[in-house]
Amino acid sequence: MKSKTMFYCTECGNELPKWAGQCPACKAWNTIVEQPAESKRKSPSAAAAVGERRGIARPRRMDEVETTRELRFATGMSELDRVLGGGAVQGSLVLVGGAPGIGKSTLMLQICHNLCRFAQVLYVSGEESERQIKLRAERLGVKGEALYLLAETNLEDVVEAVDQLKPDVLIVDSIQTLYNAELSAAPGSVGQVKDCTLALMNLAKGHGITVFVIGHVNKEGSIAGPKVLEHMVDCVLYFEGEGQNSYRILRAAKNRFGATNEIGVFEMGDGGLTEVPNPSEMLLSGRPQDTPGTCVTCVMEGVRPVLAEVQALLAPTSFNVPRRTCNGFDFNRANLLLAVLEKRGGLMVSSCDAYINVIGGLTLDEPAADLAMVVALASSFRDRPVPGDLAAVGEVGLTGELRSVNALGQRLSEVHRLGFTKCLVPERTGAKLEVPKGLQLIRVRNIREALAFL
Repeated sequence: MKSKTMFYCTECGNELPKWAGQCPACKAWNTIVEQPAESKRKSPSAAAAVGERRGIARPRRMDEVETTRELRFATGMSELDRVLGGGAVQGSLVLVGGAPGIGKSTLMLQICHNLCRFAQVLYVSGEESERQIKLRAERLGVKGEALYLLAETNLEDVVEAVDQLKPDVLIVDSIQTLYNAELSAAPGSVGQVKDCTLALMNLAKGHGITVFVIGHVNKEGSIAGPKVLEHMVDCVLYFEGEGQNSYRILRAAKNRFGATNEIGVFEMGDGGLTEVPNPSEMLLSGRPQDTPGTCVTCVMEGVRPVLAEVQALLAPTSFNVPRRTCNGFDFNRANLLLAVLEKRGGLMVSSCDAYINVIGGLTLDEPAADLAMVVALASSFRDRPVPGDLAAVGEVGLTGELRSVNALGQRLSEVHRLGFTKCLVPERTGAKLEVPKGLQLIRVRNIREALAFL
């Protein structure tokens, strides 16, 4: 008898009776994959087996729940602790995603050096042998008697090893290589990823084990089965960076125990990842002086102010429709600022190709960078450089007016600390503002006044 098959969408997990080019639920194209339908089996899944080990759960009053034990602990890397919200949480399930070779396994192995000082760590790898992991650990200088290695891809064997060792921290590298033998689907499919993640979640919640799971990113830039995993795990971290750039940025897409707008900056070297405690200085290193089309702004990444350099290049177009290219800046926001610059600023930028770039691989997604982008565009259009000691912070409206932004005092302190002596800000700054000594504030009402001053 021919086995039945089902079709799943890798983006939203929607089940379909037959193949289709577009998913009717999330409207994504070419995301439907075929998978054999699970037949009714007598033996339970690994996730259910883990749940049975926990026993029957009974409701408890909130005041009866004990919280005397410290729930958070430091991982040994302050940048990672910042993104996690102050440290790892006991009994949490953390997903670390990123492109191949970006440094996910290196980061997880390096935190084992500090974790082994006070906890037992089990490192499960489905991609490397135990000898390969040890060689990499020696190269990174990772030592620890409480670090246990296991090269296994069978979920049942991993769960059994956890029951025997009872570690405090479990690291799985990677979730795509883990499989449940009870399922007929191939490892890495939606069904396998869902069942294995559910089993790891039961381990984390039932035994109080902190679980770090590494997930690979596909060609479209998303983790396999992303919607399924993002709903099941407690924290989703993305490791970003360019292959030719030594700097890496770690940001949280979801965090049940902290903020999601924090970032951590690392530098990849021969000895592994090193923390960058001052990302502003890193992002401004090598900045050209007296060059048109560049301006510095200050954005808030969580509670940390970060200085970023935005660059713009305007050139006469040879096409009927001018080209617009953005790297690290929202494309629609850039088109909006170009329209405001032409209508309210009086610069005919509609006849020019526009190329926008943010240095250092940083992505600016808050309106505080609007004024700096307008200044950089106008500087490139007029071919006049912006003063090297000037920064710009402010939101630009459709009428060309400038609006105040939050945490302006922290931004000005960071601007002054990095050696800037002038800062272009909106005229209305809200509450009483403490200006650092030696920093001159240039208050303007709209972009016309800002361009006239420059």
